Amino acid sequence: MMDEYKLHKHIICIDLKSFFASVECSLLGLDPFKTPLVVTDKARGSGAIVLAVSPYLKTMGVPGRCRIRELPKNVDIIYRKPRMQTYLSFSAQIIGIYLRYISDDDIYVYSIDEAFMDFTNYLEYYHKNDLEIAKELMDTIYKETGIYSSCGIGPNMLMAKLALDIGSKNKKDFVAKWDYEDIPEQLWPVSPLSKMWGIGRNMEARLNRMGFYKIGDIAGSDVDKLKKRFGILGEELFYHTHGIDMSLIQDKTKIKPFSKSYGTGQVLFRDYYKPDIYQIMLEMADDVCRRLRTSNKQARTVYFGIGYGKDNGGGFSGSKTMERPTANASLIYDEFVRIFDKHYEEDLPIRRVQIAVANLVNSEDLQLSLFEDPEKLVKEQKVAKAIDGIKNRFGKNSVNRASSELDGSTVKDRNKMIGGHHA
Repeated sequence: MMDEYKLHKHIICIDLKSFFASVECSLLGLDPFKTPLVVTDKARGSGAIVLAVSPYLKTMGVPGRCRIRELPKNVDIIYRKPRMQTYLSFSAQIIGIYLRYISDDDIYVYSIDEAFMDFTNYLEYYHKNDLEIAKELMDTIYKETGIYSSCGIGPNMLMAKLALDIGSKNKKDFVAKWDYEDIPEQLWPVSPLSKMWGIGRNMEARLNRMGFYKIGDIAGSDVDKLKKRFGILGEELFYHTHGIDMSLIQDKTKIKPFSKSYGTGQVLFRDYYKPDIYQIMLEMADDVCRRLRTSNKQARTVYFGIGYGKDNGGGFSGSKTMERPTANASLIYDEFVRIFDKHYEEDLPIRRVQIAVANLVNSEDLQLSLFEDPEKLVKEQKVAKAIDGIKNRFGKNSVNRASSELDGSTVKDRNKMIGGHHA
């Protein structure tokens, strides 16, 4: 009955193995499967986050994301500082390889190290099947960049991704091909549920409470029960457990995530307390409001959260929906402070800060209330837009608040980074 919903295309999904670490190994002429290399800024201390570890370390049980202090002590580890611009260059070079084989219309670049490609209309042209083409692509990537890759092949994007994530890990050549008849044997025994693409920890917990512990439990359940509990997402999940996905790479402008919120966060590399933390909050409010102005958006809801140091654990988060949307940093900062002052446990060290703005609307004329100083807000808006223009022309560090010179400020360092990391 579900056969009518099944696509029969030839989708190849390629992932660049331990990408950041593999790039560093390639530049050093080292084999990532024999080299204990990690990508992190060691100068930030033992609490610094490790962005990537080599495949060799993964075979030793080292997770891809951890902290320096959690790395094995009995291994002579090679440390490499993150260089995002270098990784972007490698990624662009590899995408260029894909484009030798296939049109841009038939590629969906999912992330810096992963891409989907629809080779359905190319097999006859190359006189090769999808498995042969995938292996040729992987060989070319390695010969030209020194980067190893893994691959999943399937009749739709979901199946290719599942074959990559679940199947390719157990293959000597890192390639797995799944078809619909493989689902009962390959996918349904999978547990825990979060191993399946699209199921997060929160969803897993909710499904566990319904008695679902293996993917096959969901596949054999009543779709109406899932839809009643989770809405349209429940129905989609049911079909996904049968390998059914109607997404098309050619519709990539529709399937790319559309941001309905802007957020940013940072891990602090020393303990912060009041009042120094207010400086960090103000700088982050400036950052997110600049993104709002650049996108001609205003936000109605703000979110703020912190995490305490490792020895204390925990933290808090809160949100506030304002009466009117705004892109004014002082108003948004004030809401952050209210949430912070309400929940902060005095004298506990702060190590993480996360903020976000949501309920975005297109910017209109500045809306004011009787309780706000209109002259002050209009002046702030004009100054902010002028600063935006200077930063766009001369760089993010061309103009900063005077408080950026204080010891507690992190804005100058963060402005030099790409994606939160050193270029």
